[in-house]
Amino acid sequence: MTDRTTIETYSSRARQYQALEISDMQVQSLAGFLDGLPPGAALLDLGCGPGHHAAEMQAAGFQVTALDATPAFVEAARARGVAARLGSFDDLTETDAYAGIWASFSLLHAPRADLPRHLRAIATALQPGGRLFLGMKLGQGEGRDDIGRFYNYYSESELRTRLAEAGLTVSHVQTGEERGLAGSIDPYILITAHG
Repeated sequence: MTDRTTIETYSSRARQYQALEISDMQVQSLAGFLDGLPPGAALLDLGCGPGHHAAEMQAAGFQVTALDATPAFVEAARARGVAARLGSFDDLTETDAYAGIWASFSLLHAPRADLPRHLRAIATALQPGGRLFLGMKLGQGEGRDDIGRFYNYYSESELRTRLAEAGLTVSHVQTGEERGLAGSIDPYILITAHG
């Protein structure tokens, strides 16, 4: 993510975002993502926010790297003991490095034209048979929410197509609705895919 307004919005609301409770959907999604991964496996939290999920992964015994474009979030993740670094999605350049990549509602901030490139980088960074968790908002088009964050909205079929084009096979899909930082209740999609 490189959208300055979105980064500034997260920076100005970092404390509020950190105080949000992790929802049951997020807890269950993380448990499902971790289930069956090799003990101590290397994982990446791509767009880690303040590091809630990365810290949980680490507490479960995994080797976790976290990446986020918001300096305040990187600091918060580091305060949780997570190896977090400041960077954008384009900084994912590793090959066969991770058993799993967690991209929970982060790639929706990337420009639509960039999503295929980011998914290819994820596929390259995953070890053979590695697992991707992708959380996105459902809808059409792009725009800003009520607090200024940039979003791209996708349909399930479009996401399935983009994942397949990147060499990733979808194994599980879940949809629902949840209230976010801006206060609106939005439809979402959670996808697990494998390399």
